[in-house]
Amino acid sequence: MRLKTLPALLLAAAPAFAEGESAGDFDYYLLSLGWSANWCALTGDSRDDPQCDAGLGLTWTVHGLWPQDEQGWPSYCRTPARDPSKAETAAMADIMGGAGLAWYQWKKHGRCSGLDPQDYFALMRRAYDSVTLPPVFQRLAQEVELPASVVEDAFLEVNPGLSRDQITVTCDDGMIQEVRLCLTRDLEPRRCGADVIRDCRLKDAVMEPVR
Repeated sequence: MRLKTLPALLLAAAPAFAEGESAGDFDYYLLSLGWSANWCALTGDSRDDPQCDAGLGLTWTVHGLWPQDEQGWPSYCRTPARDPSKAETAAMADIMGGAGLAWYQWKKHGRCSGLDPQDYFALMRRAYDSVTLPPVFQRLAQEVELPASVVEDAFLEVNPGLSRDQITVTCDDGMIQEVRLCLTRDLEPRRCGADVIRDCRLKDAVMEPVR
């Protein structure tokens, strides 16, 4: 019997995160909220993104509402649903920071929901509205360094229906990146999959001030 090559063995051992799955086949949603000022410092400023203009006051914005499996996630799914209009993506800018992100999130994740764009974006807005944002961050006027666990604690304090296994905080390049909440398909809090519960453990994570 001929031995498999090393690349073939590695491919066989790797988890399969396929693309182009059938829409609507997933286990739960992940709502991802990004700290706008940190995204601007890491990415948006170099693009001259309008989201980063001074005076907008953006704090936690929706990165996406992602269909998830218990292990892995679908993406770029096959769906008969039409793509969103420019007006529909533009209408999401108030919670997402821009129409471009809304279009990209639909293309990669929204198509996997099994919904049409109008219903998907409405569900995203409902998910966002279901979360109470900690007021302590809304007033952040100067850069701070803090343990990432403090951000999680702040969300848990003002969202008593959440537990620690239903929320996770991520970091990027020493900064707080996102708060991710795991929700049922009916938008009720639920335990995150094992591949999602990976809390940032930085003790001195940076949060840029609100712009």
